[in-house]
Amino acid sequence: MAAGMIRFLAKGWVTEIYLRPRFHFPYTGFEWIHPWPDAWMHIHFVLLSVLALMLAVGFCYRAAAILFSLGFAYVELIDQTAYLNHYYLVSLFSGLLIFLPAHRAWSVDAWRKPSLERDAVPACVLHLLRFQIAVVYVFAGLAKLNSDWLLRAEPLRIWLAARSDLVLAGPWLQEEWVAYAGSWFGALYDLTIVFFLLRRRTRPAAFLAVIVFHVATWMLFNIGMFPWIMIASSTLFLAPDWPRRFLSACAVITRRLTSGGRWSHRIGALARPVACPRMTVLRRPQLAAALLVAYVAVQVLLPLRPYLLNTGYPAWSYRGFNCAWQVMVAEKTGYVEFHARDPDTGWSARVQASRYVSPRQETLMAQDPFLIRELARHIAQDLQAQGHPRVEVFADAFAALNGNPSRRLIDPNVNLAGEASSDWILPWVTQVTTNSVATSRSVPTIVEK
Repeated sequence: MAAGMIRFLAKGWVTEIYLRPRFHFPYTGFEWIHPWPDAWMHIHFVLLSVLALMLAVGFCYRAAAILFSLGFAYVELIDQTAYLNHYYLVSLFSGLLIFLPAHRAWSVDAWRKPSLERDAVPACVLHLLRFQIAVVYVFAGLAKLNSDWLLRAEPLRIWLAARSDLVLAGPWLQEEWVAYAGSWFGALYDLTIVFFLLRRRTRPAAFLAVIVFHVATWMLFNIGMFPWIMIASSTLFLAPDWPRRFLSACAVITRRLTSGGRWSHRIGALARPVACPRMTVLRRPQLAAALLVAYVAVQVLLPLRPYLLNTGYPAWSYRGFNCAWQVMVAEKTGYVEFHARDPDTGWSARVQASRYVSPRQETLMAQDPFLIRELARHIAQDLQAQGHPRVEVFADAFAALNGNPSRRLIDPNVNLAGEASSDWILPWVTQVTTNSVATSRSVPTIVEK
């Protein structure tokens, strides 16, 4: 994440995502969160990078964990269009690190204060982190058990064909059977990899599969840091003492290459457990157990929303889509026009979304009916301030999902500035539109959410 925050600054994303837009899409209950002024927003990301490094080396660990978790959550809550699955995962990990004893060995804090050092931590610490990774993999696999992914090889067929320019592999990526093989293997991988990582006999091959799979996805798709986060996190499934055994091997190699010497002794010292008592039992085990159960329940129930509430296809309606590990299951494009009218005066007008949002926001907003409604309400507030107190706002919205023809996304007769009925989002089975204007104006993009 230290590198990720610098990458954010270097690519100009701080300005593009947080500073340039005149309007942001806040999360419900967090409308009070706004970006810092220009220079301070950039300083915020610099400080996040410094805090991430402090976490990595265990320097002022607890304070760094709290500040990084709050600081990263802040930038994620500013705008819903900034949501990414792996940044949600980072938010969860950084929140957990506040409470976990990840600075008890090989840290600057333990070096400065030897009484902190321990050779063991409660097993639930490791199991909790493993559980968090398992949730990502298992629910990502369940999300792929749909007809588009398994029977049509979509959206993988679209994405692989777009990489036909690759040397050597390009021609193969256009083959239909490759898309089907990739789809089925991807679903099988997500659903089973955790179980193979947990078994000692299959763990080496499974960890190699993790590396090959995520490096391949990094080469083929523009999904940012997600592959590297998953590769690093998968080391949690290795035997708990693997870092010490690795350093022991390094000490032996160094001793042979240098005929002994201080470096081999220093590496060997790190590999040996310290002679310190084990970590004491928690003072309030009942409270800790209750909080742990509550956290696990939330992490299981959030991804289950689409299945328990029968919300339809989440990639279409976006009901239960975020925070549910719907990883790489949708290639969606959208187009929307807003129409406003004042029933008292008969005034009406077509409202350009570009007056309020950036091109990036407009592209992502047009795919999400809830963001469309959010912007419609903002447009209504703006027009009310201009002298139209009872203004109504309607959306002519179309979307194309996984290579299917463009369809109406929202009921065009629903006033989005008011209280919408429960069926304001048209279901996925709605008849296909033949409106050529809507289809031709769709903005093609590939966005991994």
